[in-house]
Amino acid sequence: MTIFLILAPYGVLALLSLLTSATVSLFCAALICLAVIALDIARGRTIKILTVGSVTVFTAIGCYLTFIDATLSINAVSFAVNAGLLSVALLSIAFRHPFTLQYAREMVDAETMQHPGFVPTNYLLTWTWTGAFLLMAVGNMAVLYVPGLPLWSGLLIAFAVRNSAIYFTKWYPEYRKARDRAPPGQRPALTITFRF
Repeated sequence: MTIFLILAPYGVLALLSLLTSATVSLFCAALICLAVIALDIARGRTIKILTVGSVTVFTAIGCYLTFIDATLSINAVSFAVNAGLLSVALLSIAFRHPFTLQYAREMVDAETMQHPGFVPTNYLLTWTWTGAFLLMAVGNMAVLYVPGLPLWSGLLIAFAVRNSAIYFTKWYPEYRKARDRAPPGQRPALTITFRF
């Protein structure tokens, strides 16, 4: 359920971008983020850095399209969204509060939070998502500036990078737990298996 709530605004943005204007898509995605914030408040959870940052990014780009320049292509809008999310991720690291830490604290027990590897794991996961946002922005730029590059290539890059980051986010904490619980001579090897 958590991963659905995290990704819902971006899924709505991507879907509506195919069906309506970028402005409508951005404002709808911002409203979904606000609904997620309201749900977190109702459940007594923390307001997430990523969600607040996403509301800010979606609203700022939507206002830019509404009041300044409505002619931006969908790739330019996607680039702006990915660059905005990249900024949110980097700021969370710079302020020593990686954005994945808020989600992790709500999903694990108190003993896990006290483990010495808990915070470093979240830095690694936040860096993983930072890299994903960067690669998605690069994919958008490639479609914008490389003549003849098909639109679907940017979508393919975004899909592959996002899904890889989701997979790593699910896999790495389990691997880290298994490694830390095993005796030093019997720690599992670092292996990643991709399933398609």
